[in-house]
Amino acid sequence: MTKAIMLQGTGSDVGKTVLVAGLCRLAANRGLSVRPFKPQNMSNNAAVADDGGEIGRAQWLQSMAARVRSSVHMNPILLKPQSENGSQIIVQGKVWGQAKARDYQRLKPQLLDYVLESFSQVSTGADLVVVEGAGSPAEINLRAGDIANMGFATRAGVPVVLVGDIDRGGVIASLVGTHAILGEDDRGAISGYIINKFRGDVSLFDDGIAAVDRFTAWPCFGVVPWLKAASRLPAEDSVALERLARGEAGALRITVPVLSRIANFDDLDPLKAEPDVELVFVRQGERMPVDAQLIILPGSKSTVADLADLRSAGWDADLAAHVRRGGRVIGICGGYQMLGRKVHDPEGIEGSAVETDGLALLDIETVMASEKTVRNSVAFSVEHGDPLSGYQIHLGVTRGADCNRPFAIVDGMPDGARSGDGRIMGTYLHGLFASDAYRSRLLQSFGLKGEMRNYRAGVELALDEIAAELETHLDARWLGELLG
Repeated sequence: MTKAIMLQGTGSDVGKTVLVAGLCRLAANRGLSVRPFKPQNMSNNAAVADDGGEIGRAQWLQSMAARVRSSVHMNPILLKPQSENGSQIIVQGKVWGQAKARDYQRLKPQLLDYVLESFSQVSTGADLVVVEGAGSPAEINLRAGDIANMGFATRAGVPVVLVGDIDRGGVIASLVGTHAILGEDDRGAISGYIINKFRGDVSLFDDGIAAVDRFTAWPCFGVVPWLKAASRLPAEDSVALERLARGEAGALRITVPVLSRIANFDDLDPLKAEPDVELVFVRQGERMPVDAQLIILPGSKSTVADLADLRSAGWDADLAAHVRRGGRVIGICGGYQMLGRKVHDPEGIEGSAVETDGLALLDIETVMASEKTVRNSVAFSVEHGDPLSGYQIHLGVTRGADCNRPFAIVDGMPDGARSGDGRIMGTYLHGLFASDAYRSRLLQSFGLKGEMRNYRAGVELALDEIAAELETHLDARWLGELLG
């Protein structure tokens, strides 16, 4: 039979995603056929699975860690927060509907059947499935109809390991408090716990482990140190936005406005990893630095709403001044649509506005349409001829004079647009900066050396380092039972 284990957290952002990825890589390195699974994810960072359809970027990364092809069944329910229309609901890779938070609670029981079906698909032929929860099982106000944590675990009969984040403080109280408020069946599903993100001498927490044991009788399966290699993994979801920090001072300063509904911002990770690049994330209330050489408008789950936020922050004026100074701009997906003259939404897909003025930096217009483009793509840069690989997830069709100067040829068709002087560019292709040759050529165009670096190999190495850390710090007996 296929083994399974589920990692749930005492709260959000305790490091579940990285631990699941590390366990998947550790199992794969031991020769096991291992699969990741997350019943429900909420994120605008989506990927196109190898079998088509959308999943969370985290599950795409975990499939990479497991060295298997990604599948929509690894993340059967994906919630993508948008504007006034609530969240878009993706079921097994396809748009299923949309709902506000209260309405979604009523929908969850019928979605559980999809979750269990996908779990069966993922389990078939696997030695081990490593499951990631969402949020915390301690949110007992959401327990009725739950499909993300204990509702799934108890229905599927999957044992749970609770993860506590010691770095944020209060880890003993969070573990003991979770034990205290869970119902008897849910409490019985927890087989033990892991302390994550520990800094310093692990022996200093021996008394803490004894205290948790005294109150809960749960065994500790290990104290995991702060995993430095995790910073080299692609950004996970919106929680990571809170930790986006200004990069080290570099020869090339790139500015990125953090839009309210920013999507797929892990597009920027390959640039962030470049030693000669300083990536500056600008938040509401801040102005864009005047000495930036490049501004990147990232993807957005709601182009129209984020255009309004961009203007309210005064960033439209900053962008115009940047262009007048000779600066360059790249827009990706929603950011590309914003660069045009108009965004038309006759079907009200993004809200009540039928027509919205864009930034008019490209001679293009976009018409929103209900049919979504979702596919992995192979492309090449028109400007440089370098190979590109990436994916497309977008609504809308963009046309205009500047489309006659496409950014790329994607799947044999022209994509994107460039201004006459080549300083303003836009594309629907996500992931283009992970294409090593293109990234190198882009940096060279700013006068940098632009050495060719294998970004993907760096991610693979980080996963191996995390797996090695887990093998060192997790309980050997527990790992033996889990991995054989």
